Amino acid sequence: MKFEEATISFKNDNIRQLAEVPEGLRFLKLQSMSRKEYLQQLFVAAEFEPDSNRVTDLLRQAFESPHISDEQIDGFIRKAYAEQRAERLNLEPSLVSELYKVQVFDWGGLHQNSLERTIVDQYVKKINDYEALSEKVESELHQSMRGYVLCSWYNHWTSIIIEDSFRDHRAVLPAIGQVKKVDFFVNQVPFDLKVTHLPEGYIAEARKQVGLKPELTLLRQVARSLKIGSNPGMSKPRLLQNLWTQLQDHPSPTARALIAELTSFRLQLLDDSRNEPTKLIIWLYENQGVRRFDASNRLFLVLVDRNNFFDSWKLKRAKPLLDQQIHAYLDNAGLNPGHQVEFNWEGEKHTVQSDAVFIVNP
Repeated sequence: MKFEEATISFKNDNIRQLAEVPEGLRFLKLQSMSRKEYLQQLFVAAEFEPDSNRVTDLLRQAFESPHISDEQIDGFIRKAYAEQRAERLNLEPSLVSELYKVQVFDWGGLHQNSLERTIVDQYVKKINDYEALSEKVESELHQSMRGYVLCSWYNHWTSIIIEDSFRDHRAVLPAIGQVKKVDFFVNQVPFDLKVTHLPEGYIAEARKQVGLKPELTLLRQVARSLKIGSNPGMSKPRLLQNLWTQLQDHPSPTARALIAELTSFRLQLLDDSRNEPTKLIIWLYENQGVRRFDASNRLFLVLVDRNNFFDSWKLKRAKPLLDQQIHAYLDNAGLNPGHQVEFNWEGEKHTVQSDAVFIVNP
C-alpha cells in the first residue's frame, strides 16, 4: 500500500480496511502520533535525518523509510505515553476524589453538543420581552448552565480515567495524539472507545419482542391506581426514573411486584447481553445519531449499576472496579479481539470489528 492510498482510505474513514494490512496499520499508528514534535522525536530516536520538517512530509518519510521499523514506532509510542501518564498518575487519586463530589448528573435541559442551538431556540427566538428574558436567564438559564458545565466536566475527566485504564494494559498500544476514530490498538486492532449504559431504547425493543408492555406504560398505570402524581412536562426518561423511584419506595404489593418484574427483566437482559453481546452491539451501531454516524471499529464500555440502573453514570469514576473488569477483559482478548459484526445503516451494510466490555457493580 502506498502513502497516497493509505491517506485516501484514512480520509474516507476506512479504518478497519487499513488495519487489515501491515502498511495500513503502520499508517494508523503514525497518524496517532502525527504532532510535529512526536514525528521529529521519532526520527531522532531512529537516528535518521528527514528531508523536510513539514508534518505531511514527516508522515510520508516515516511511513516509507526502511530506517524506521514497526517495532521502533511501537516503542516510541509506549515511551511517549509513559511520560504523559506519569504526570496524570500523581494527580489521579485526588481527581477521583473530586469526581465523587458530583451527586447529580443533569444537563439542565441544555443538551450535550447542542448548547448554542438550545439557548437560541428556547430563549433567543422564543421570548420577545426583555424583562421576561432577563427573568428566565436568572431563574432558569444560570442553573441549567451550571448543570451543563458540571456534566461536561465530569464526562471529560472520567473519560481520561477510563481511557488510561485501557492504555495502561500491556495488550494496548495507545494513540498518543488526537486521531479520528482510533483511541488505542488492542493487540494491533484499532478501536474507538464509546462509553454507554444499557440503553433504554434497547430495553424497550427487547420487551416488545417478547410481547411485554413498555415499562413507562406499566409504571403510569400503577401510579394512577395508587394516586401517585407526576409532572406532565417531564421528558420520558425523567418520568421513567421518577415513577420507578416513587413506586420502588411505595409499600403497595402491586408497586413492589411491578418493580420486581421490571428489574428481573433488565437483569436477565444484562446477563444475555454479557453472554452474547452481538445484538446489543448491532443496536448501538444502528441507533447512532445521523451526525455521529461512522462504521469504525468500536469498543463499547457498558456501565450498569444493578442496584439502581439510573445511577450507572456513577461507575465512570469507580477506578478500582474499572481497572479490575477492563483488565480482565484485556487479559483474555486474544490476538484477534472483538467480533466481526454486520449492521445496516440507511440501506447499506457495514462490517466492523467490535466488542462490548461490561462494567457491573458486584
